[in-house]
Amino acid sequence: MTDSHVLLPGSWLGMMGGGQLGRMFSVEASRLGYHVAVLDPGEVSPAGEVSALRIKKSYKDREALDQMASLCPAVSTEFENVPAASLAYLAEKGCRTAPLAEAVSVSQDRNREKAFIAAAGVPVAPHAPILSESDCQEAPAELFPGILKTARLGYDGKGQVVVGKKEQLLQAYLSLGKVECILEKKLALKTECSVIVCRGLDGETATFPVFENHHLHGILAETVLPARIPDETEALARADAIRIANAMKYVGVLCIEFFVLEDGSVIANETAPRPHNSGHITIEACMTSQFEQQVRTMAGLPLGSTSLKTPGIMLNILGDAWEKAGGEPDWARVLAIPGVKLHLYGKAEPRHGRKMGHAACLGRTLDEALERAKKVARILQLPEPF
Repeated sequence: MTDSHVLLPGSWLGMMGGGQLGRMFSVEASRLGYHVAVLDPGEVSPAGEVSALRIKKSYKDREALDQMASLCPAVSTEFENVPAASLAYLAEKGCRTAPLAEAVSVSQDRNREKAFIAAAGVPVAPHAPILSESDCQEAPAELFPGILKTARLGYDGKGQVVVGKKEQLLQAYLSLGKVECILEKKLALKTECSVIVCRGLDGETATFPVFENHHLHGILAETVLPARIPDETEALARADAIRIANAMKYVGVLCIEFFVLEDGSVIANETAPRPHNSGHITIEACMTSQFEQQVRTMAGLPLGSTSLKTPGIMLNILGDAWEKAGGEPDWARVLAIPGVKLHLYGKAEPRHGRKMGHAACLGRTLDEALERAKKVARILQLPEPF
């Protein structure tokens, strides 16, 4: 560890954002001997709770950013809506930001993101920007039925309206507040999946096995690892993810969400410039977790092996589990199941649709992991895994 780019254990690493992704990052960073400073404005900070320092200020607060820059030689993010301008400011102050502000800026605008991915040579869904009422009138007929999405800030199914025919587009646009949008053609999907690609300071890349994802009401409910897709489909998705990361000159952990269509083709849907919900299963199932990879890329260390140790299924636990249980869910019964690891995020209040934790269900085979996941789902009254 003599390379001048390497940050030695004992160094400070900065995290913009105080949610569960930052919390899991902080645990991995501390295991490797690093101190973490978390910047976030929330009253409750799951990441700040397990970190060496918590700065409770706005992401745009110059005094807070100056404090972060003076303490942390490297800074990362745990959600994509951290202002790109704040990352650029930290970089000007000499911080190594992983990811770069420009990469975050691309991911924050769906119109720009689609154009970038297509320019990198990766297929995307037919689409058109919808920036005005006149764009609604001029939208190509071949994009219907489609999905109208806000260009910024939408996540977990929010900011989206299904538009069956062109005559419905204007009303959908008005219902979203006439903000900048993108219209995407609705395609016949066979599987939704994601690839997490890690890229180091030296351009070294590594991808995890492909994650198979199942959503309910726009929120990820279940991730299966490895994905139940043909080998050639997996190879294509992983290669496309690397192509996008290289085009971005990305440093850090990047998730690309893909659609596998009924005809077997693969198209990129969107990017997340951070670790991803689907990658939580890597903590137990892979040689190196996505969060350890985030630490390694920030610190200038070699990437770890992404090989699979054991098949696994991740189940998201939403605030709905508390509603259905009429109080605290029966964690003891969950933990009595062999091969099940429980992660609770330390959030103050369970709410409907709010991600409160996840269960990693492992097995010697995927079938065994699935049986264990079904038991967890029955106890917590989660959607039936499949």
